[in-house]
Amino acid sequence: MRHRFEADTVGRALALVGEKWSLRILRECLFGVRRYGEFARTLSIPRPTLSARLKTLVEAGLLDRVRYATNPDRHEYRLTRMGRELFPAVVTLMRWGDKYLADPGGPPILFRHKECGQVADSYVACVECGGEIAYHTVTPEPGPSYAAGADPEV
Repeated sequence: MRHRFEADTVGRALALVGEKWSLRILRECLFGVRRYGEFARTLSIPRPTLSARLKTLVEAGLLDRVRYATNPDRHEYRLTRMGRELFPAVVTLMRWGDKYLADPGGPPILFRHKECGQVADSYVACVECGGEIAYHTVTPEPGPSYAAGADPEV
């Protein structure tokens, strides 16, 4: 059991994106915000905090800092593939918040599916059969990086 916590990828992910400002910055990027001033305005985030979080997200490979003007020297922040692949996690967290924490008027943001035109709802599904993945439909088991010889009963 101890190895499960030492190799905890959920803990690693939360250490990187779990801080509230980092996740909010990534959410704004997923919705099209790219420039420092836009982040500062939409999030009402203290500028030193914004600078630090953007630097961390760039260093971690979630964002690229790209120059868009030379006089004065200006940059914007674009999601990398790694950053874009957080979209399902953000949507799932939003879905949970919309269900349990939304204002009485309903959720603040809806997603319209471009293919069918309907308001989209999401779920986590098995890539093999398409069945929904939920706590009661899966069984955890040791993966490739589980410590060789680790006692699964501990």
